[in-house]
Amino acid sequence: MAEIKKGILGGFSGKVGTVVGVNWRGKDIIRSLPKKSKRRPTDLQLMQQIKFKKVIDFLQPIRPVLNLYFGNRVGLKSRYNIATSYMLSNALEMVNDLPVIVLERVLVSKGDLVGFLQPTIQLVGTDSFELNWEDNSGQGNAKFTDIVNLVCYCEELNSFEVFQNIESRSGLVVNIPLPTYYNGKKVNFWAFLNSQTKTIASTSIYLGEYTVV
Repeated sequence: MAEIKKGILGGFSGKVGTVVGVNWRGKDIIRSLPKKSKRRPTDLQLMQQIKFKKVIDFLQPIRPVLNLYFGNRVGLKSRYNIATSYMLSNALEMVNDLPVIVLERVLVSKGDLVGFLQPTIQLVGTDSFELNWEDNSGQGNAKFTDIVNLVCYCEELNSFEVFQNIESRSGLVVNIPLPTYYNGKKVNFWAFLNSQTKTIASTSIYLGEYTVV
């Protein structure tokens, strides 16, 4: 693989003969076409592919959140890559020889900001939930201006709802209305905080599964 330094031809995208041109992280890269392997993948390789697809399909809808608030970039490894690695290692379980995502082990953010104190969530009326917590501003690096975020997921519908910037840490309570198509469905919730500057986040906390009435 080689990098194009804006030579006479500059960068290009696509396949030309036996080389492929791509723009990767702002750099124009050329590389040779990979040789097709005649080897059939092993059972272990096939299972790894299934696990990887399972995780990617699950995380893709919340990729923008992960890219902002999951850990810290390490070299060329993005926050989304780090989240994917975490999921593969910690949030998958084999059931009947197939990988299943264990929702209570899922993290939607990961960081060093002090998180919630005694968070609870409850159904209040139709299609609406109420998130409560105690104000721990001043504990460690926690500030009253830190911002509350909530992520909900319906496994039956394979659908996420993301609520960002919905309240400050000192607000102590926030109401979350859900779309009516969640009626009668089970929904899982995660909550986390981020700093006002969006430079640091808390590690998300799983709040449990609830049925929308």
